[in-house]
Amino acid sequence: MSAKQLSVFIENRQGRLGEVLSVLKNNEVNLLSLSLADTTEYGILRLIVSYPEKGKECLTKAGFSCMLADVLVVKIPHRTGALQEILECVSDKVSVEYAYGLSTDKADACVVLKVSDIKTARDVLSQNGIETLSTDEIDKL
Repeated sequence: MSAKQLSVFIENRQGRLGEVLSVLKNNEVNLLSLSLADTTEYGILRLIVSYPEKGKECLTKAGFSCMLADVLVVKIPHRTGALQEILECVSDKVSVEYAYGLSTDKADACVVLKVSDIKTARDVLSQNGIETLSTDEIDKL
């Protein structure tokens, strides 16, 4: 399974992150996970939200440049080396372009992975008994 990630391109200036979050809040789009990477002039805000299509639509209407992408949300047991073992499964098949954590109330942690070939990565993870989650499943955690 894969999830939809919303990427928003924002100017690196005071208050811009709050503006994005206000648009989502005012449109009842729940924030499930985020990662913000910045440079001196702009940032890329990567979000997992409850309603990705709705989030993209309302942010676009508010003047933000954004896009949706498929990502894998991988469940990781809470034990030393678990993430490294998972990445070993896929490292000879696909490249991990970036990753960030996703917090839940459950016993397992999760990590969001953007990979070069999502189908191959998903198949390899499944063959190794590693669970991935959809956006709907994440929203229910």
